[in-house]
Amino acid sequence: MSFKIRAARKEEDCKDISRMILELAVYVKMPDQVKISHEELERDGFCQNPFFECLVAEVPEEHKSKEGFTVVGYAFYIYTYSSWKGRTIYLDDLYVMPEFRGRGIGKGLLSSVAEVGKQKQCVRLQLSVLDWNTPSRDFYAAKGAQDLTVSEGLHFIRFDGQSLDNLANEAPKD
Repeated sequence: MSFKIRAARKEEDCKDISRMILELAVYVKMPDQVKISHEELERDGFCQNPFFECLVAEVPEEHKSKEGFTVVGYAFYIYTYSSWKGRTIYLDDLYVMPEFRGRGIGKGLLSSVAEVGKQKQCVRLQLSVLDWNTPSRDFYAAKGAQDLTVSEGLHFIRFDGQSLDNLANEAPKD
């Protein structure tokens, strides 16, 4: 099946991206965690200094999904920086609709994000995968990814909600 990978465009893609974010959340058993709207995606990803970038996978009209969608996958990423290594690209989401899996679309999206990173002189591509998500962990491992939890004992840490507020309130004041 033919498909193309392209940069997401504001008006025409944010509703599809938002739909697939919810589909991914259902897949990873966290549908109640999604709090973002397509309007916020438009605001934050398509402004003067975007907070994220996104690629979409699109199939021709004749191969559209059962529901009529032609945008069938996405890769959502940001740029970070390592004080030890330099420029880094972080893949936050990689998703392909179930009926389109196994056709090279996920590999196409992942490879395209790597290509973007190389063009921006990033020295590494990083991502997180849920412990139970063996299919995804195997997919990334087959492409050469290292599991840092195993090799370096790294843990992914988060502050949000009240813990983020509390921490921010402890910042020294002038």
